[in-house]
Amino acid sequence: MRYLHTMVRVADVDASLDFYCNKLGMTEVRRIESEAGKFTLIFLAASEDEASGRDRQAPLLELTYNWDPEDYTGGRNFGHLAYEVDDIYATCQKLMDNGVTINRPPRDGRMAFVKSPDGISIELLQKGDALAKAEPWASMENTGNW
Repeated sequence: MRYLHTMVRVADVDASLDFYCNKLGMTEVRRIESEAGKFTLIFLAASEDEASGRDRQAPLLELTYNWDPEDYTGGRNFGHLAYEVDDIYATCQKLMDNGVTINRPPRDGRMAFVKSPDGISIELLQKGDALAKAEPWASMENTGNW
């Protein structure tokens, strides 16, 4: 397993970039605009991580800007921790066998979400290409939220 990023939701991209980049000294290394999803993802690296952050080697800070405005209360501005795993199905099965609820099953062979005992969302991402869709995952429903 490899730690990938921490995601926080932001209400004002310019103010956030001013804080994280101009004041904290982080650098934008990647940006994704999703017209269909109506969101912008901005990945930032700390100064010592910048070179490897461009190649997805260093942990990054993901700023998520949702184009539809929302007031984030109760910690909703903090999104999730993300980890890359060698086999998402085996990882989820091991977690389930140990009593962990799979909140968002890996129906696509690529992504799943679970929660820590304190309610922190953990995103699990398949290393490399998505695995072929397989049961019971492909037809498993979401449980709760993530």
